[in-house]
Amino acid sequence: MTASPPSRWNFAAHQPPRAVVLVAGDREPIARRARELRPRLEQFVQVVLWDEQFAAELDRVEAELVIVFGGDGSILRSARQMGSRQRPVLGVNLGNLGFLADVKPEELFDVLPRVLAGQCRVVEHLMFRTTVFRGSQQVAAARGLNETAVLAGPPFAILQVELYVDGQGVTTYSCDGLIISTPVGSTAHSLSAGGPILRKDIQAFVVCPISPHTLTVRPVVDAAHRVYEMVVPRPNAGTAVVVDGQVLCKLEPGDRVRVERAEESFLLIEVPGHNYYRTLREKLQWSGKLHGA
Repeated sequence: MTASPPSRWNFAAHQPPRAVVLVAGDREPIARRARELRPRLEQFVQVVLWDEQFAAELDRVEAELVIVFGGDGSILRSARQMGSRQRPVLGVNLGNLGFLADVKPEELFDVLPRVLAGQCRVVEHLMFRTTVFRGSQQVAAARGLNETAVLAGPPFAILQVELYVDGQGVTTYSCDGLIISTPVGSTAHSLSAGGPILRKDIQAFVVCPISPHTLTVRPVVDAAHRVYEMVVPRPNAGTAVVVDGQVLCKLEPGDRVRVERAEESFLLIEVPGHNYYRTLREKLQWSGKLHGA
């Protein structure tokens, strides 16, 4: 479970660098602020695509980087939209928490020249692929960056969720749901369910039950190269698989929900002065004073 080393990206391969800009256009204050910043942004990059709906096909768009205006939800949408062709992402936080969209809009034009000059890190983050099998038939599949969750749904009776790792039975959870999370997702739903915080670049998954009926049940961290499967023998009428906040499908008895490492990695641009623990202190409002930070 070692961290992937930071990699460098040649943003100077094309002058000016070509950028895809993705904007949370469904939130008018964010869209308006992004449009205000666009003229100055175009002094630094060639905007080859401006997408406020997260709907454009990006496979054939040639660009050196992707700039996302929004919050962490917008970052997740960008990862899904890029699909098998991930590009380095610079997140500009116009949302709330901003674990991933870490650059403030007032910092953008101090940060951007340094990014384009290579004075940054492009860090690879674990992505996953979730596939649902009904017997031998694949009925749904999706890539994700945060988490896959099996949620009880109405009528909200406790679920029995069987967990398998590399085909071997692990345990059966009595719970309201079960989350398999990446390190990036460890500060999302998994954290609120009592899971641990993992550094974003660690190659591992967190398995975290939601409201387990047995007090001795605790979250588990295991290696990213393993294959994880969840089976609900008797789902509720509304039991569903949710990937990064989006319903993938409802479950029928005996469906197998497989979660495994994706071939692609999410590429996040980290800029000087922004580091993991600083982000945790600021976003989680950890108390106490730290001198010299």
